[in-house]
Amino acid sequence: MPIYKKGQGKYTRVVTAISAVALAVIAAMALSSFLKAYVGSPIIQFGIPAAMVVAVGLFVLWMVNRPKSADFLIATEGEMKKVSWSNKKEIVGSTKVVIVTTLILAVVLFVVDLVFVFLFQRLGVL
Repeated sequence: MPIYKKGQGKYTRVVTAISAVALAVIAAMALSSFLKAYVGSPIIQFGIPAAMVVAVGLFVLWMVNRPKSADFLIATEGEMKKVSWSNKKEIVGSTKVVIVTTLILAVVLFVVDLVFVFLFQRLGVL
């Protein structure tokens, strides 16, 4: 099978294929343990999951080389190259802001909750 636009979108195609096959392997392991409980034959227990992994691998290879899918992956890789990624200092600073804001919000909600508990107890609702 010829590779559609061979030199383009290499990394997104490879990562997509590896991820799909990894998910298939995880599913095959689950299927194998399921079959172990119901079928005593190791040929069935390991053969069906192995065939499933091979089938998924071939399907993914076909999918990443279809013109529509390949063009999407090529465009995705092109867009990812345009992204300006934050440096470590910006990420650490942003993370600190999020943590402090979350803690402040938690304290404010705790105080509001205490006020409502006190108010409802005085009104006899609780």
